Amino acid sequence: MMKNRSIKKEVVGTVVSDKMDKTVVVMVERLVKHRLYHKFIRRRAKFSAHDESNSCQIGDKVMITESRPLSKTKKWRVSKIIEKAV
Repeated sequence: MMKNRSIKKEVVGTVVSDKMDKTVVVMVERLVKHRLYHKFIRRRAKFSAHDESNSCQIGDKVMITESRPLSKTKKWRVSKIIEKAV
């Protein structure tokens, strides 16, 4: 029997809040094309992500990976910091 493990989603976003302990809020932006007018619209989503070492700061560009639920709102983990804020 073969077990199918799903591929975990990875998204890139910007840290907008780091006030909680071991948690950061990451804003992810994506472009969606309007069906009728064919104009690109920016869509934003905020995700609470687990940051074990408290190494992320506001403005950092991070990659977050989907994981098992860690709390009521945390279902993502910070996998790596792509770019530190200046």
